[in-house]
Amino acid sequence: MEGMRDDTDSTVLFSERLSPAWWIWLVAAGFSAAWVLVFQPVSAVIGVIVALIVFGALAVVLTTTTPAVSVTRRRVRAGRASIEPWLLASPEALRGEDARRARGVEFNALSYQCIRGWIQPMVRVEVADPEDSTPYWLISTRRPEELAEALRKAGAQSRPDAERPKGEQAAASPERL
Repeated sequence: MEGMRDDTDSTVLFSERLSPAWWIWLVAAGFSAAWVLVFQPVSAVIGVIVALIVFGALAVVLTTTTPAVSVTRRRVRAGRASIEPWLLASPEALRGEDARRARGVEFNALSYQCIRGWIQPMVRVEVADPEDSTPYWLISTRRPEELAEALRKAGAQSRPDAERPKGEQAAASPERL
């Protein structure tokens, strides 16, 4: 039985790509089309070719820099950062004015941010690791309530046995034996 894994550890509780909004693509197309005008005095064909190349480059940059947010029982990932779920506490879904304040007057420069300007809702989740100077994570999401719930669920399921309240001890998994 040694080496067996509990498949529930890798179950995805939440997943989202923070893709650019439709209007970002419209701006990219407009910016690219402007190159036709720049090259018009030289050649309209060259202008169209340059515009297509510029749009292609922008599309590559926009898609390759799109961060992903995912929550499993073992890991929370937001962009390039990841952390064990049991080291996070008190996820809070933020919309409207609350989200604006979190990005503005309540913002802490020590926090980790995976935020995109075109996605207004977000989740703020405290970092409960005493060895980590990061007070909280701010994560943009189009589904803040779902992300907050997934963080709660993952945190409750992944706490080490010593941290669980009595009566909530997890059964020994094969990898612990």
